[in-house]
Amino acid sequence: MIVQFSKYHGTGNDFIMVDGRGLERDLSNADIAFLCHRRFGIGGDGLILLQESKEQDFRMRYYNADGKEGSMCGNGGRCIVAYARDLGLTSNECRFEGIDGIHEASILPGGEIRLGLNDVQGIRWLGDGYLLDTGSPHFIRFVEDLENLDVASSGKEIRHESRFGPGGVNVNFVQWESGKGRIFVRTYERGVEAETYSCGTGVTAAAICAYYQSKSDNLSYHIRTLGGKLRVDFHAEHHSSFRDVYLSGPARQVFSGEIKLLK
Repeated sequence: MIVQFSKYHGTGNDFIMVDGRGLERDLSNADIAFLCHRRFGIGGDGLILLQESKEQDFRMRYYNADGKEGSMCGNGGRCIVAYARDLGLTSNECRFEGIDGIHEASILPGGEIRLGLNDVQGIRWLGDGYLLDTGSPHFIRFVEDLENLDVASSGKEIRHESRFGPGGVNVNFVQWESGKGRIFVRTYERGVEAETYSCGTGVTAAAICAYYQSKSDNLSYHIRTLGGKLRVDFHAEHHSSFRDVYLSGPARQVFSGEIKLLK
């Protein structure tokens, strides 16, 4: 089977985009893991299928690099909006169906994409960090000297701890930077099983925890990641309930092509 694809990235978090409406057959988990492999396939942190939706502009299905279907991906959500626009399916405003519900998104005048995420309810302090769900489960730990932290080793160890259950957790390390509402975030992602250049739901979780920890009235955060800059905005209710959560940042096409699946 020949698969037509496009490669997109959101601040270095890269995805293989496939229009699932014209596939000869469904992609298996093994197919997806092969396509995401950086030496034997195309390479990517994940694969995203665009499918038809009965009520929304399209449906997003996200798969991690291990081939298994994942939870919501913030950077991937922004990339599929750009992909749908490039396919001519939408204009600058759209609504799509994700694994966690309906999302609204808009393409801003400068080209960045603003994605609406689900409301966030509750933050748990675990003694050594925070746990919350922003469409995917995230553990947040504030640290110093994040530039020199061995995120791959530290993140892997925490990600598999039994307290997070059989599914594990995404691990984010956060450092305050100079200036109001500015933080630096590095993330170890489950499913990818490595540090990624950026994680959309991760920086969203980090921004909310920064607000929560600092007891600030600031509801807008600028986040630096290894792959670039993102922005998170939200409204807070009772200091641990958050609505109108938005993730904004670039989403760019890298290249397009086709690949033959031999099996």
